[in-house]
Amino acid sequence: MSTETASPMGLFERYLSLWIALCIAAGVVLGVTLPNLFEAIAGIEYASVNLVVAVFIWVMIYPMMVNVDFASLKDVGKKPKGLCITLVVNWLIKPFTMAALGIFCFEYVFAGLVDPQTAKEYIAGMILLGVAPCTAMVFVWSQLVRGDANYTLVQVSINDIIMVFAFAPLAAFLLGVTDIVVPWETLLLSVVLYVVIPLTAGYMTRRMLDGSGNDERISGFTAKVKPFSIMGLLATVVLLFGFQAQTILDKPMVIALIAIPLLIQSYGIFVVAYGWGYVWRVPFSTAAPAALIGTSNFFELAVAVAISLFGLNSGAALATVVGVLVEVPVMLSLVAFANRTRQYFA
Repeated sequence: MSTETASPMGLFERYLSLWIALCIAAGVVLGVTLPNLFEAIAGIEYASVNLVVAVFIWVMIYPMMVNVDFASLKDVGKKPKGLCITLVVNWLIKPFTMAALGIFCFEYVFAGLVDPQTAKEYIAGMILLGVAPCTAMVFVWSQLVRGDANYTLVQVSINDIIMVFAFAPLAAFLLGVTDIVVPWETLLLSVVLYVVIPLTAGYMTRRMLDGSGNDERISGFTAKVKPFSIMGLLATVVLLFGFQAQTILDKPMVIALIAIPLLIQSYGIFVVAYGWGYVWRVPFSTAAPAALIGTSNFFELAVAVAISLFGLNSGAALATVVGVLVEVPVMLSLVAFANRTRQYFA
C-alpha cells in the first residue's frame, strides 16, 4: 500500500486497544497484590503531580515533539477553523453538557440508587472533568490519526492559556460555590512537565539532528524512539489503575453508573466536533485532532482538584478516577473511527 493509504499505525499500535486492556488488568491486579509499592510510588509527588507518572508521560510525548516544525507555526493562523472548533467545544459546550448530563442522571434517572449527598459529589467530579480539557494525551491521539503536529501543539497551548484563567471561575459557577480552591501549582507544574519540557527537548533534538533542512535524519531518529512513546502510554495506564485498584473492585455498580454519563458525553462531544469539521470542510489532519482534543480530559488536574475540594475518599474523587477508566478505551475507539472515515475529508 502507498504511504497515503497505509495505516498510520504499525503492527504493535494496531493492537493498542488489546495492550491497553491488558495493562488495565495488570494495573488492578498489581495494585491489589502490591499496595505498598503503589502507595510508595503515589507518594513521589509535588503539588499533587505524581513525578513518576510525569516521567512516563514525558517519554510518551517527547518523540512526537521532535516532529514539531517551528518554522511552520507562522502559517497556523491561516487555518482558524480548527482552533474555532476546539475552543468553542472545550469552553462553550463541553462543561455545560457534562454538568447537565450529571444532574440528569444522578438527580433523576439514578435517584433511587444513590443517596442525594453522594450524588452531588459524583456530579461535582464529572463537572471538574468537563472543565479540564486535555493537555498531554492529546499528542498521542493526534499522532495515531496522523494529525498536524504543529497545529495540535497550538490548539493545546491556547487551551492551556485559557485554562489558567477560566478553569476556576467556570468550575465555581458550575459547582455553585464562590470559594473554590484551585491548586495553581498543580496546574502550572503539569503544563510545564507535560508540554514545556518535552517541547523544549524536542526542539533542541531537532536542531541537533538537522540544521540543514534535510528531514531524513529526523525521520530515522523518530522511527527509533517511537516505540518508547507507546511504552510510556502503557506504563502510565498501569500506574493509574494500580493507584485506584481497590476502589475499582469495591464499587463496581457505582463505577458503572458514573461511566454512563461520561460515555454519553464523550461520544456526543466527538460527534459534534468531528461533524462540525466535516460540514465546515476542515482538513482531516486538523479536524480529527480538534475533535479528539474536545473529547478528552485533563484527568490529572480534575483528580487533584477533586481531592483538594472534597477529599481523597469522596464521590467527586471517585468520579474523576472513573473518567480515567473510561477515557483510554473511548479515545482508542474514536481514533479507530477517525482513521476509518479519513477518506470523507479528502
